[in-house]
Amino acid sequence: MIETSWHPSDRLATSAQDVNAVILSAGRGSRLLPLTATRPKCLVPIGKKPILEWQLQTLAACGVVRSSIVLGFGADKVSHFLEHEFLVAMDLRTVLNPLYDVADNLISCWTARAEMGGDFILLNGDTLFEPGVVQRLLASDPAPVTVAISRKKNYDDDDMKVSCQGGMLLRIGKDLPLQETNGESIGMLLFRQDGPELFREALERSVRHRHAASQYYLSVINELASRGLVKTVSMEGLQWAEIDFLSDLDGAAQLVTSWDGDEEKLPFSAGAAERASVITD
Repeated sequence: MIETSWHPSDRLATSAQDVNAVILSAGRGSRLLPLTATRPKCLVPIGKKPILEWQLQTLAACGVVRSSIVLGFGADKVSHFLEHEFLVAMDLRTVLNPLYDVADNLISCWTARAEMGGDFILLNGDTLFEPGVVQRLLASDPAPVTVAISRKKNYDDDDMKVSCQGGMLLRIGKDLPLQETNGESIGMLLFRQDGPELFREALERSVRHRHAASQYYLSVINELASRGLVKTVSMEGLQWAEIDFLSDLDGAAQLVTSWDGDEEKLPFSAGAAERASVITD
Protein backbone atom coordinates (compact mmCIF):
# COMPACT_ATOMS: atom_id res chain seq x y z
CA MET A 1 0.00 0.00 0.00
CA ILE A 2 1.38 3.42 -0.95
CA GLU A 3 1.47 6.41 1.33
CA THR A 4 -0.18 9.59 0.15
CA SER A 5 1.96 12.66 -0.50
CA TRP A 6 -0.98 15.06 -0.32
CA HIS A 7 -0.50 18.11 1.85
CA PRO A 8 -3.39 20.50 2.58
CA SER A 9 -1.23 23.52 1.72
CA ASP A 10 -1.17 22.49 -1.97
CA ARG A 11 -3.24 24.89 -4.07
CA LEU A 12 -2.56 24.18 -7.76
CA ALA A 13 -5.65 23.75 -9.95
CA THR A 14 -5.86 20.68 -12.15
CA SER A 15 -5.77 21.16 -15.94
CA ALA A 16 -8.71 19.69 -17.82
CA GLN A 17 -6.36 18.39 -20.52
CA ASP A 18 -4.51 16.31 -17.94
CA VAL A 19 -7.51 14.29 -16.75
CA ASN A 20 -9.35 11.33 -18.20
CA ALA A 21 -13.11 11.20 -17.68
CA VAL A 22 -14.33 7.72 -16.73
CA ILE A 23 -18.10 7.48 -17.27
CA LEU A 24 -20.07 4.60 -15.75
CA SER A 25 -22.72 3.81 -18.36
CA ALA A 26 -23.11 0.03 -18.07
CA GLY A 27 -26.51 -0.10 -16.41
CA ARG A 28 -29.83 -0.60 -18.12
CA GLY A 29 -31.72 1.95 -16.06
CA SER A 30 -34.71 -0.25 -15.30
CA ARG A 31 -36.42 2.55 -13.38
CA LEU A 32 -36.78 4.37 -16.71
CA LEU A 33 -38.75 1.56 -18.35
CA PRO A 34 -40.29 1.45 -20.93
CA LEU A 35 -37.75 3.94 -22.35
CA THR A 36 -34.93 1.52 -21.57
CA ALA A 37 -36.58 -1.68 -22.78
CA THR A 38 -34.13 -1.91 -25.69
CA ARG A 39 -32.10 1.28 -25.24
CA PRO A 40 -29.35 1.79 -22.63
CA LYS A 41 -29.97 4.54 -20.12
CA CYS A 42 -27.12 6.69 -21.38
CA LEU A 43 -28.85 7.00 -24.78
CA VAL A 44 -32.18 8.17 -23.37
CA PRO A 45 -32.82 11.57 -25.01
CA ILE A 46 -33.00 14.69 -22.87
CA GLY A 47 -34.20 17.49 -25.09
CA LYS A 48 -32.43 17.09 -28.43
CA LYS A 49 -29.56 14.86 -27.28
CA PRO A 50 -29.00 11.65 -25.32
CA ILE A 51 -27.59 11.84 -21.80
CA LEU A 52 -24.14 10.62 -22.87
CA GLU A 53 -23.86 13.26 -25.57
CA TRP A 54 -24.68 16.03 -23.10
CA GLN A 55 -21.99 14.68 -20.77
CA LEU A 56 -19.25 14.35 -23.38
CA GLN A 57 -19.98 17.71 -24.99
CA THR A 58 -19.88 19.47 -21.64
CA LEU A 59 -16.60 17.77 -20.72
CA ALA A 60 -15.14 18.77 -24.10
CA ALA A 61 -16.31 22.35 -23.61
CA CYS A 62 -14.29 22.38 -20.36
CA GLY A 63 -11.13 21.21 -22.15
CA VAL A 64 -11.30 17.49 -21.31
CA VAL A 65 -9.85 15.62 -24.31
CA ARG A 66 -10.02 11.97 -23.15
CA SER A 67 -12.87 9.86 -21.91
CA SER A 68 -13.34 6.17 -21.09
CA ILE A 69 -16.92 4.90 -21.13
CA VAL A 70 -17.88 1.72 -19.29
CA LEU A 71 -20.55 -0.12 -21.27
CA GLY A 72 -22.84 -3.02 -20.52
CA PHE A 73 -26.50 -3.17 -21.52
CA GLY A 74 -26.86 -2.15 -25.17
CA ALA A 75 -23.10 -1.79 -25.59
CA ASP A 76 -23.37 -2.22 -29.36
CA LYS A 77 -25.84 0.67 -29.59
CA VAL A 78 -23.58 2.98 -27.59
CA SER A 79 -20.53 2.02 -29.65
CA HIS A 80 -22.46 2.72 -32.86
CA PHE A 81 -23.52 6.11 -31.53
CA LEU A 82 -19.97 7.06 -30.59
CA GLU A 83 -18.50 5.90 -33.90
CA HIS A 84 -21.14 7.24 -36.28
CA GLU A 85 -23.18 10.00 -34.61
CA PHE A 86 -21.01 11.76 -32.03
CA LEU A 87 -19.19 14.78 -33.48
CA VAL A 88 -16.89 16.18 -30.80
CA ALA A 89 -13.08 16.18 -31.02
CA MET A 90 -12.27 13.83 -28.14
CA ASP A 91 -10.28 10.62 -27.74
CA LEU A 92 -12.74 7.98 -26.59
CA ARG A 93 -12.26 4.47 -25.25
CA THR A 94 -14.97 2.00 -24.40
CA VAL A 95 -14.62 -0.70 -21.75
CA LEU A 96 -17.12 -3.58 -21.48
CA ASN A 97 -18.38 -4.69 -18.08
CA PRO A 98 -19.70 -8.20 -18.84
CA LEU A 99 -21.24 -8.45 -15.35
CA TYR A 100 -23.43 -5.37 -15.70
CA ASP A 101 -26.65 -7.35 -15.21
CA VAL A 102 -25.57 -9.14 -12.02
CA ALA A 103 -23.30 -6.62 -10.29
CA ASP A 104 -23.41 -3.03 -9.09
CA ASN A 105 -21.07 -0.21 -10.05
CA LEU A 106 -18.15 -1.31 -7.88
CA ILE A 107 -17.51 -3.94 -10.55
CA SER A 108 -17.82 -1.33 -13.32
CA CYS A 109 -15.07 0.69 -11.64
CA TRP A 110 -12.90 -2.39 -11.20
CA THR A 111 -13.40 -3.25 -14.89
CA ALA A 112 -12.16 0.23 -15.83
CA ARG A 113 -9.21 0.32 -13.43
CA ALA A 114 -6.70 0.39 -16.32
CA GLU A 115 -8.24 3.74 -17.38
CA MET A 116 -7.37 5.22 -13.97
CA GLY A 117 -3.60 5.41 -14.34
CA GLY A 118 -3.40 9.18 -13.91
CA ASP A 119 -5.65 11.99 -12.70
CA PHE A 120 -9.26 11.27 -13.64
CA ILE A 121 -12.85 12.34 -13.17
CA LEU A 122 -15.28 9.57 -12.25
CA LEU A 123 -18.79 10.32 -13.45
CA ASN A 124 -22.07 8.49 -13.05
CA GLY A 125 -23.76 7.90 -16.39
CA ASP A 126 -27.01 9.59 -15.35
CA THR A 127 -25.74 13.02 -14.24
CA LEU A 128 -26.24 16.17 -16.34
CA PHE A 129 -24.19 19.24 -15.46
CA GLU A 130 -23.24 22.64 -16.76
CA PRO A 131 -19.55 23.37 -17.54
CA GLY A 132 -19.12 25.31 -14.30
CA VAL A 133 -19.47 22.09 -12.32
CA VAL A 134 -16.40 20.55 -13.97
CA GLN A 135 -14.50 23.80 -13.77
CA ARG A 136 -15.17 24.23 -10.05
CA LEU A 137 -14.18 20.63 -9.37
CA LEU A 138 -10.88 21.00 -11.24
CA ALA A 139 -10.14 24.28 -9.44
CA SER A 140 -10.81 22.83 -5.98
CA ASP A 141 -8.06 22.50 -3.38
CA PRO A 142 -6.00 19.40 -4.23
CA ALA A 143 -6.65 16.15 -2.42
CA PRO A 144 -6.33 12.51 -3.41
CA VAL A 145 -10.12 12.37 -3.86
CA THR A 146 -12.63 15.21 -4.15
CA VAL A 147 -16.38 14.59 -4.17
CA ALA A 148 -18.71 17.13 -5.80
CA ILE A 149 -21.66 17.72 -3.49
CA SER A 150 -24.79 19.84 -3.25
CA ARG A 151 -27.21 20.65 -0.47
CA LYS A 152 -30.98 20.84 -0.17
CA LYS A 153 -33.57 21.06 2.57
CA ASN A 154 -34.72 17.43 2.56
CA TYR A 155 -33.13 14.14 1.55
CA ASP A 156 -34.83 10.87 0.60
CA ASP A 157 -33.83 7.22 0.62
CA ASP A 158 -32.44 7.32 -2.93
CA ASP A 159 -30.08 10.27 -2.36
CA MET A 160 -26.38 9.43 -2.05
CA LYS A 161 -26.03 11.35 1.18
CA VAL A 162 -22.81 12.75 2.63
CA SER A 163 -21.57 13.79 6.03
CA CYS A 164 -18.71 16.24 5.98
CA GLN A 165 -16.89 18.63 8.28
CA GLY A 166 -14.54 21.44 7.38
CA GLY A 167 -14.53 20.37 3.74
CA MET A 168 -13.51 16.79 4.60
CA LEU A 169 -15.77 13.86 3.81
CA LEU A 170 -16.64 11.75 6.83
CA ARG A 171 -19.15 9.30 5.35
CA ILE A 172 -21.13 8.74 2.16
CA GLY A 173 -24.01 6.41 1.37
CA LYS A 174 -27.73 6.09 0.76
CA ASP A 175 -28.24 4.65 4.24
CA LEU A 176 -26.62 7.56 6.06
CA PRO A 177 -28.87 8.74 8.93
CA LEU A 178 -30.61 12.03 8.21
CA GLN A 179 -29.27 13.56 11.42
CA GLU A 180 -25.74 13.03 10.08
CA THR A 181 -26.52 14.23 6.55
CA ASN A 182 -25.45 17.66 5.35
CA GLY A 183 -25.31 17.17 1.60
CA GLU A 184 -25.52 14.72 -1.29
CA SER A 185 -23.09 13.54 -3.92
CA ILE A 186 -24.01 14.72 -7.43
CA GLY A 187 -22.26 11.70 -8.99
CA MET A 188 -18.92 13.27 -9.95
CA LEU A 189 -15.52 12.78 -8.25
CA LEU A 190 -11.97 13.88 -9.02
CA PHE A 191 -8.91 11.72 -8.29
CA ARG A 192 -5.49 13.42 -8.22
CA GLN A 193 -1.95 12.89 -6.94
CA ASP A 194 -1.96 9.51 -5.15
CA GLY A 195 -5.73 9.23 -5.41
CA PRO A 196 -5.88 7.07 -8.56
CA GLU A 197 -3.50 4.47 -7.15
CA LEU A 198 -5.15 4.49 -3.74
CA PHE A 199 -8.54 3.96 -5.40
CA ARG A 200 -7.30 1.13 -7.61
CA GLU A 201 -5.71 -0.61 -4.61
CA ALA A 202 -8.93 -0.30 -2.63
CA LEU A 203 -10.94 -1.67 -5.58
CA GLU A 204 -8.66 -4.71 -5.76
CA ARG A 205 -9.25 -5.39 -2.07
CA SER A 206 -12.98 -4.86 -2.35
CA VAL A 207 -13.62 -7.21 -5.27
CA ARG A 208 -12.21 -10.09 -3.22
CA HIS A 209 -15.11 -9.81 -0.75
CA ARG A 210 -18.01 -12.22 -1.23
CA HIS A 211 -20.55 -9.37 -1.46
CA ALA A 212 -18.58 -7.25 -3.94
CA ALA A 213 -21.18 -7.67 -6.69
CA SER A 214 -23.79 -5.87 -4.58
CA GLN A 215 -21.58 -2.95 -3.55
CA TYR A 216 -21.41 0.62 -4.80
CA TYR A 217 -17.95 2.05 -5.52
CA LEU A 218 -18.74 4.66 -2.89
CA SER A 219 -18.08 1.99 -0.28
CA VAL A 220 -14.45 2.35 -1.38
CA ILE A 221 -14.72 6.13 -1.02
CA ASN A 222 -15.94 5.58 2.53
CA GLU A 223 -12.80 3.59 3.27
CA LEU A 224 -10.56 6.35 1.89
CA ALA A 225 -12.55 8.99 3.78
CA SER A 226 -11.89 7.16 7.04
CA ARG A 227 -8.18 7.74 6.35
CA GLY A 228 -8.64 11.50 5.84
CA LEU A 229 -8.03 11.36 2.08
CA VAL A 230 -11.32 12.70 0.70
CA LYS A 231 -12.42 16.31 0.44
CA THR A 232 -15.67 17.81 -0.81
CA VAL A 233 -16.46 20.78 -3.00
CA SER A 234 -19.91 22.38 -3.07
CA MET A 235 -21.72 22.87 -6.38
CA GLU A 236 -24.35 25.16 -4.90
CA GLY A 237 -25.39 27.84 -7.36
CA LEU A 238 -24.55 25.64 -10.35
CA GLN A 239 -26.97 23.58 -12.42
CA TRP A 240 -27.00 19.79 -12.48
CA ALA A 241 -29.53 16.98 -12.54
CA GLU A 242 -29.60 13.26 -11.82
CA ILE A 243 -31.87 11.11 -13.95
CA ASP A 244 -33.13 8.07 -12.07
CA PHE A 245 -36.88 7.98 -12.60
CA LEU A 246 -39.36 8.91 -15.32
CA SER A 247 -40.42 11.81 -13.10
CA ASP A 248 -36.91 13.29 -13.47
CA LEU A 249 -37.17 13.68 -17.24
CA ASP A 250 -39.26 16.84 -17.42
CA GLY A 251 -37.00 18.77 -15.05
CA ALA A 252 -33.91 17.61 -16.90
CA ALA A 253 -35.43 18.63 -20.24
CA GLN A 254 -36.21 22.09 -18.88
CA LEU A 255 -32.63 22.37 -17.65
CA VAL A 256 -30.98 21.59 -20.98
CA THR A 257 -33.48 23.82 -22.79
CA SER A 258 -32.30 26.69 -20.60
CA TRP A 259 -28.70 25.89 -21.57
CA ASP A 260 -29.56 26.14 -25.27
CA GLY A 261 -30.49 29.77 -24.66
CA ASP A 262 -27.46 30.60 -22.50
CA GLU A 263 -24.13 30.83 -24.35
CA GLU A 264 -22.15 30.59 -21.11
CA LYS A 265 -23.78 27.25 -20.27
CA LEU A 266 -24.04 25.87 -23.81
CA PRO A 267 -21.65 22.90 -23.74
CA PHE A 268 -20.90 22.65 -27.43
CA SER A 269 -20.55 24.74 -30.56
CA ALA A 270 -21.55 22.83 -33.70
CA GLY A 271 -19.07 24.88 -35.72
CA ALA A 272 -16.21 23.14 -33.89
CA ALA A 273 -17.42 19.61 -34.63
CA GLU A 274 -14.92 16.90 -35.52
CA ARG A 275 -15.30 13.15 -35.57
CA ALA A 276 -14.24 11.58 -32.28
CA SER A 277 -11.72 8.76 -32.33
CA VAL A 278 -13.06 5.66 -30.60
CA ILE A 279 -11.07 2.69 -29.32
CA THR A 280 -13.07 -0.30 -28.17
CA ASP A 281 -11.58 -2.84 -25.76
